[in-house]
Amino acid sequence: MASLGDLLRDWHQGAQAVARGDWDCALRLFSSVSEPPARVSFNVGCVHLLAGDPEAALRAFDRAVTKDACLAVGFLQRGVANFQLERFQEALSDFQRTLAQLRDNTAIDYTQLGLRFKLQAWEVLFNVAAVQSQLGLWAEATCSLGDAISKGPEGVRNDLDIALGQVQKQVPLQPRQVPRGEVFRPHRRHMEHLEPVDFLGKAKVKGGGFSLLGPRRSCLCPQALDVRGEARPRAAAR
Repeated sequence: MASLGDLLRDWHQGAQAVARGDWDCALRLFSSVSEPPARVSFNVGCVHLLAGDPEAALRAFDRAVTKDACLAVGFLQRGVANFQLERFQEALSDFQRTLAQLRDNTAIDYTQLGLRFKLQAWEVLFNVAAVQSQLGLWAEATCSLGDAISKGPEGVRNDLDIALGQVQKQVPLQPRQVPRGEVFRPHRRHMEHLEPVDFLGKAKVKGGGFSLLGPRRSCLCPQALDVRGEARPRAAAR
């Protein structure tokens, strides 16, 4: 079984490989993590999407949401993979599950969990409309975009109006997803434990202070701690 230090090192180096666009290296490092947490499986899925392999991405996102049924962003990305595979009913189900995880909140900020991304309700509604447009459900897509407009900030109103015009002309939409190159990274304070190096040049974990054990969930519990010792994502005010 891999040590805590090995897991953190491979996770960190995999994220660095994603940042420089080295998909093969990133996949090799993330895949080397034995019994990966949901966030590492999520990372694998994102890299497969970047590499143009939505089938492999779908399998990775399946693993992520199986390990963490509250990982809303995992359902979002699985919906994108299903959309790319033209499995539109499955994509619609995934985006609807993403909305359910938002629990009527306007957003979930994943920054504190190491992903520089804020999941916005209006973007999920946009994706619902994108699937509905692919299925030829134009009236439903128009309604979903109306909901997106009501929940979106003023700065995105113009883009949503353009999308609404496309749907009214029966032009299908493409879904939104996590920005290119963004993946979960281990928390900085955890990486501080890897700074000392022994005489063989291998990073060592200092002391205790944190654990990788515990329930693997990311539900919206502002007071709770995540499995890997990090605060859970907070929902925006309703």
